[in-house]
Amino acid sequence: MSGYELLARDLAACGRDGFTGEVRVLGSPGGVFHLNGGLVVAVESPGAPAPEALLLRSGRIGGEEWAGLVRESGGARWPAAGLISHGYAGAAQLRVVCAMALQDAAFAVVAGSVDGCERGPAAGPAPAPVAVGEPPTRLLQAASRKLRALLELPYPVRPDRERPVPASLSYAASRLGVLQREILAHADGRRTSRDLAFRTGRGVYTVTVEVARMLGEGLLECGDEPRPIPVRLPPDGHGVRPREPAPPPQQPVPEATTLPRRLPGASGINEALTPERNGTGWKEFFRLRNPTTK
Repeated sequence: MSGYELLARDLAACGRDGFTGEVRVLGSPGGVFHLNGGLVVAVESPGAPAPEALLLRSGRIGGEEWAGLVRESGGARWPAAGLISHGYAGAAQLRVVCAMALQDAAFAVVAGSVDGCERGPAAGPAPAPVAVGEPPTRLLQAASRKLRALLELPYPVRPDRERPVPASLSYAASRLGVLQREILAHADGRRTSRDLAFRTGRGVYTVTVEVARMLGEGLLECGDEPRPIPVRLPPDGHGVRPREPAPPPQQPVPEATTLPRRLPGASGINEALTPERNGTGWKEFFRLRNPTTK
């Protein structure tokens, strides 16, 4: 059973059971499906921008205003009431943003790899839930159709694989759309379509389709390998200092030989070295006193 079939089976069972809670999808990028009464009300995935990223990109609210609304709401991840009361967005716009983020995150999960699913209770309220949930089977079928349509394009790409760069050709910038200009500005050979989606604050499916089209039009091209990341030198102009060789290990200091200690009352070295004093026999004593020359 493939990863998609495993995900479809588990989510279909949640729909039949009227499950309320979370289904964690293990894989790359993976994600979390939030269900209420068997319907999907929100989907989170590191492979797609969250609703707040889409809303901030629209320009209706800035980062500082968003942080203030979050504090005002007591740390809520989606301060919908504050957005409406302060006039930053209308209720209809918020519904559209939440629905777009849900469908885009589901597409990102389906376009990646699925290693397993875990069903469990909700860890908290669903972030940016839609008012009317989506049936799990219909949601996955829509994401699967998007993926098939993407792969049938003349230049098919995956959200997390190809890393395009602007092609070396002349074109009229005035004829380009806003999204095309943003993609050309950020495509540097290291960013995938998913990275470009986060960079531009657009849906990952929308950006991936546009990248495929731009490849077909010759505006982008894909290299065999990602471009290397340039290394910036410090302001003083000095490069990276070579590592100094480690100092050689010090030789252990030999232990000093214990010399015979002169005892109090001894008249000289001969008395200090008597057999009784240094523990040797008489034969050894005379050999030391009268060495023979060979």
